[in-house]
Amino acid sequence: MRLAVKKAIFPVAGLGTRFLPATKAQPKEMLPVVDKPLIQYAVEEAYAAGVREMIFVTGRHKRPIEDHFDMTFELELALEQSGKRELLEVVRSIKPDDMECIYVRQAQALGLGHAVLCAQRLVGAEPFAVLLADDLMVGPAGGKPVLAQMVEQFDEWQASILAVQEVPAEHTRRYGIVAGHAVNDRLVDVTQMVEKPAPEQAPSRLGVAGRYILTAGVMREIAAQPRGVGGEIQLTDGIASLLRREKVFAYRYDGKRYDCGSKEGFLEANVELALVHPELGPGFREFLRGLEL
Repeated sequence: MRLAVKKAIFPVAGLGTRFLPATKAQPKEMLPVVDKPLIQYAVEEAYAAGVREMIFVTGRHKRPIEDHFDMTFELELALEQSGKRELLEVVRSIKPDDMECIYVRQAQALGLGHAVLCAQRLVGAEPFAVLLADDLMVGPAGGKPVLAQMVEQFDEWQASILAVQEVPAEHTRRYGIVAGHAVNDRLVDVTQMVEKPAPEQAPSRLGVAGRYILTAGVMREIAAQPRGVGGEIQLTDGIASLLRREKVFAYRYDGKRYDCGSKEGFLEANVELALVHPELGPGFREFLRGLEL
């Protein structure tokens, strides 16, 4: 029986300290890029890929994420009574009727691998996606979103798929780095995976971006891992262990990644997405042209 990806995990328990004081009282995942919070971009990407069960691994002070994807009766009633139908549809489209949102608490910040493990009972024996909202991924204009591209690869290979991109040698310490044998110009059969290696120890410059499709077998591997880099339970270590039992592929996605975990990447995403926004783009472009830079 061929398996399909119907569930996605969103690890959203982090404190967002790099954005203080903006994240003192609101989750970093709720920071807006143009007119939507980061987490909504990730959920919309998962939905477009056919995922219908969204699993949020949350922590303290993350209630605004739950509220965002909940029905707001008073707001909807006010918009309906005032005849603001377009805004009403925008609010209602945040959570389509066939989408389910589930929340599980990560009591301790023990790393990305631990966050994924918190959702083990919810994914069961099914394959699942992992999306990091910090990484805002935009597919090519008129093309498929990044996770939808990866789902196509999973449908063909029925094995774990990791989104990867070439990174500068001096940046390998920021990523999980993979190496392996090329299957085609976009796909690599992974034979090695290392978490945040020094440039001289990195097996390649293929860095894992914030999108994964994983088989259920990775949960057993994560659970067996000791704490790794930074004293945390690393997802990378679990995937590296999975390599001994199953095929894992790295996929060079078509699109662009904005590192919205950094202030620079967050600002870049706001500017570039504002420029292509159908309503805001033309006026914003004129504004930028008028600046004395």
